Amino acid sequence: MRSPAPEDDAEYLHQYVAQSRRAVRALHEARASIGRVEGRARSQDGLVEAAAGGHGLPTRLRIDPRALRLGEAALGRQVAEVLRSAQDDAGRQARQIAEGVRDLTAALPEPLDETFVRGRVDQALSRLAWEG
Repeated sequence: MRSPAPEDDAEYLHQYVAQSRRAVRALHEARASIGRVEGRARSQDGLVEAAAGGHGLPTRLRIDPRALRLGEAALGRQVAEVLRSAQDDAGRQARQIAEGVRDLTAALPEPLDETFVRGRVDQALSRLAWEG
C-alpha cells in the first residue's frame, strides 16, 4: 500500500486500519490453531505411542505392557524417540500455520510515524503560501 495523495488520506487510513485488523485477527486465529495442534508418533512395533501439543509439550504417552519385555534401556530409547517424533510432527504443523499467516503480516504497510504527519503539515503550509 503506497502513501496516498493528501486528499486520499482518510481512505488510506481506513484501509491501513482494516488491513492491520485482519492481520491481528489472523494472528489470533493462528495462535488458537497452534493450541489445537496434536503431533502424533508411534514406534515401528506399535507398542509405544505419543502425542505432543503445538508448543512442543508431550500430551499423551501410551506404552503397551508387552513393551516392558524390551528391557529398561531399550524401552527408554524407544519412548524418547517416539516422544521426539511426536514433538517434531507438532512442530511441523505449527510452522505450517505460522507460515500461512506470515504472508498476511508481511504485506502490512510500514507503520505511520511522525514523518507522515509532518509531511502533510508541510504540504498544507506550502499550499497556503502559494494560495495566499
